[in-house]
Amino acid sequence: MQESFVRYFGNSLIVSLSTALLSSLVGVFAAYGFSRFGFRGRSALMTCFLATQMLPGVLLVGPYFKLLSLVGLYDTLTGLILAQTSITLPFSVWMLKGYIDTVPVEIDQAAMVDGASRTQTLLMTILPNILPGFVATLVFAFLLAWGDLLWALCLISEQPRMTMTLGISQLVGQFRVQWSEIMAATMIATLIPAVFYLVLQAYLIKGFTESAVKE
Repeated sequence: MQESFVRYFGNSLIVSLSTALLSSLVGVFAAYGFSRFGFRGRSALMTCFLATQMLPGVLLVGPYFKLLSLVGLYDTLTGLILAQTSITLPFSVWMLKGYIDTVPVEIDQAAMVDGASRTQTLLMTILPNILPGFVATLVFAFLLAWGDLLWALCLISEQPRMTMTLGISQLVGQFRVQWSEIMAATMIATLIPAVFYLVLQAYLIKGFTESAVKE
């Protein structure tokens, strides 16, 4: 049992970190495009991004299950990571666009006058200015993936690839509930988010404060 939960813990860590990094890194590039470039349908597309957050996850599980089965990614951590990333990405783009909008366009122009490309401008000039917001977005995606049960339950079937939340749910049987194991596993499962928050607390507070007062 102990070895199994060590594996579940590792799987959750891999899925959550990968989801957070993918959604934040892809999101910051997309957000930069929405913030700095004008194109037809930009506002409508951003509204659609936000509207996707209103859809219950249970409605999307079926299509995801079929799609991952077709491409051979069902019951894999890669498939779960891609599914989680697609769920967190729209909100990440929306959040990061708001932070990038607060950075004056003149900073971009000054960087490009000095010879920087668009990518260099984003990574070396814009990103340091929105670092608290980027960290807040990263933590949001991490916590959402870490606490997920629905997607792991529907997209993972074999024990070696189960996540922590899915492993804990297996302790509730038809005729027996293993309360002591559930409590111990739950304490371990809450450890990583708590440490993650404590380490990044300063960035989180600054990021949320800036988002509350931005014009």
